[in-house]
Amino acid sequence: MYLATLLFFSFFFTPRPKGHIPNSIYDFKVAALDGSTMDFSTFRGKKILIVNTATYCGNTPQYTGLQKLYEKYKDKLVVVGFPSNSFFFQEPGSNKAIADFCKQNYGVTFPMAAKVTVKGRKMAPIYQWLTDKKYNGYMDSKVTWNFQKYLVDEKGKLVEIFSPTTLPDSPEIIAFIEK
Repeated sequence: MYLATLLFFSFFFTPRPKGHIPNSIYDFKVAALDGSTMDFSTFRGKKILIVNTATYCGNTPQYTGLQKLYEKYKDKLVVVGFPSNSFFFQEPGSNKAIADFCKQNYGVTFPMAAKVTVKGRKMAPIYQWLTDKKYNGYMDSKVTWNFQKYLVDEKGKLVEIFSPTTLPDSPEIIAFIEK
């Protein structure tokens, strides 16, 4: 019992690794599913909807709504998916398996990053930026489940966070995009 308690506390309460976290969302360069590099500076001037995704989650059908948003608002919005296995092993596949699943089942064409960790001590730097007010200037948050949504405005400022159950075509998200 002692060992289990020790492992629990060391995993969940170990400080995040220290490293350079950029001040701006536009300074991030992340690995993409296809092995290339996704440079967030290319999204300057557009709104960005960042979503952690998973293949085997009850929220997985949200890929359909995310794709529709991306197609409808392509001129002013970019959707970026970050596959993550951070919640109950709901994204166990390789980057290639994830890419194939997204394309075959949901016709995903929006940018997808390589699989990352979105919580805990191995949290990806971009998620450290998204969840920590000292970096994002907006608020502290925790990623509570797959398909949590972070909304960034055209100036690169984090402006809203929506729960995993908020659908991509919800009035709140549409209002953000259209303003």
